[in-house]
Amino acid sequence: AKLKSFAAKIIQLLKEWTETFPYDFQDEKSMKELKEIAHRITQCDEENGTVKKIISQMTQNLLMALSARSQYQEIREKFRQPVTDKGTILKTKPQSTQKDILSVCCDPLILAQQLTYIELERVSNIYPEDLMQIVSHMDSLDNHKCRGDVTKTYNLEAYDNWFNCLSMLVATEICRVDLVFCQVVKKKQRTRMVEFFIDVARECFNIGNFNSMMAII
Repeated sequence: AKLKSFAAKIIQLLKEWTETFPYDFQDEKSMKELKEIAHRITQCDEENGTVKKIISQMTQNLLMALSARSQYQEIREKFRQPVTDKGTILKTKPQSTQKDILSVCCDPLILAQQLTYIELERVSNIYPEDLMQIVSHMDSLDNHKCRGDVTKTYNLEAYDNWFNCLSMLVATEICRVDLVFCQVVKKKQRTRMVEFFIDVARECFNIGNFNSMMAII
């Protein structure tokens, strides 16, 4: 009876650990230790197999979480491109095929909604371990130590980069008016572009997307 009670507490601990900090189990050594502990716990309840089912479900969820995060990391790395390459592509592209944001989406509400979808996608991939990584890094700086054992997740960096990209997009869309339009038209067009982004920022505020709002401002 004592063993079963103890096993239940260990299972609860492992469940919360694997759900909150799955990156702790991404290397073979820690995964092997987890399996060994799980095997010993299941021996305490061989009669009805309830513990075995719970452990099996926990392990499956852990592997799925690690796989999902690994795929997200691969996708971000795939689409990461040097700024110089982007500039070269823009220069070689004919001006007639270069569209401004208004020709793609002229409704501030729709653009604000799309920006919010992107924000939610970025935020959903930030986990407690990302925050712990920053705390650990700050601690290592304070103590002048190198923490080589800390796994870098890049999710917070990706969120920060998105903020900078949105700010750059707004600035680029306003400044490129000078390149596309003649002297007479460009002042009016630039004013229109600034007013459009002000409306987008207002719609972001109404939705509750304050990060995109601040990036636009």
